[in-house]
Amino acid sequence: MAGHTPNDTRYSFAALAAGLIVGAGLAGALVVADIPMQLGLPMGAVVGLFVASSVKYTDQWEKAVLMRLGRYRGLRGPGYFAVIPIIDRVSYHIDQRIRTTAFGAESCLTRDTVPVNVDAIAFWIVRDAERAALEVQDYNEAVILSAQTALRDAIGKHDLAELIQSRVELGHGLKGALEQKMLNWGIQVQSV
Repeated sequence: MAGHTPNDTRYSFAALAAGLIVGAGLAGALVVADIPMQLGLPMGAVVGLFVASSVKYTDQWEKAVLMRLGRYRGLRGPGYFAVIPIIDRVSYHIDQRIRTTAFGAESCLTRDTVPVNVDAIAFWIVRDAERAALEVQDYNEAVILSAQTALRDAIGKHDLAELIQSRVELGHGLKGALEQKMLNWGIQVQSV
């Protein structure tokens, strides 16, 4: 599912390398401090893994949703950020680029009971990642279903001749209906 991707495993090579360096340094320091190699290496490895798993990142166009013990703690990114392993979890990343959604109303009846098949494309963007994360379970699917419902509603209110003649006005009406539905989800419709 694009944009709303469950992903708690975004580690960078730099974070892994830093964790290994810290772990190796700790293991060496423990050996120098007269702690046997059999204890120093495992302790260094554990600390190295802890450091490596505490660094996450998001791409320039994303926000990461951070949860601490199941409660929302905020958005992170873009770039690197730290988490507390085991306690913190990045539940998913939200893509904030403009997206397109193609949708259709399958076979619908116009106001004058003529069956028509109409397809449309909506261009939309997540403006408020916090609302998109907390207000709707799967905002991508919700956009598709809302668009289909609005399209069916618009087709049922017009005669076939009106649909053919006023496609631009129909697009504006669909955009307005979608914006009204998606306002609370943090999603803005660019055009239909």
